[in-house]
Amino acid sequence: MKIYWTDFAKVEVKLIYVFLKRGANIAVAKKITKEITDEVKLLINQPYLGQIEQQLIGASREFRSLIYNNYKVIYWINLDKNQIEIWDVFDCRHELLKIKRTK
Repeated sequence: MKIYWTDFAKVEVKLIYVFLKRGANIAVAKKITKEITDEVKLLINQPYLGQIEQQLIGASREFRSLIYNNYKVIYWINLDKNQIEIWDVFDCRHELLKIKRTK
């Protein structure tokens, strides 16, 4: 399977980078965003690695989530296109505010 990042998810990773760059430094921002994208690459060979996202049951797709550090990656497995689609990435500490936007 291949990984497909939605434009929304790409923007969210960029916002994480900008936030970390301002709050910590550029090295930390690069490190964390690289680690998030590296974690997502695990899905290529293990698409069911993430658990079904309970808060999104009943959405238009069966969303799954992968946790890395304080960050949650929301994705679904598009079998028709043989790809994992990354829909959202956000800080888990803000989960209640952000998880609903994926529906």
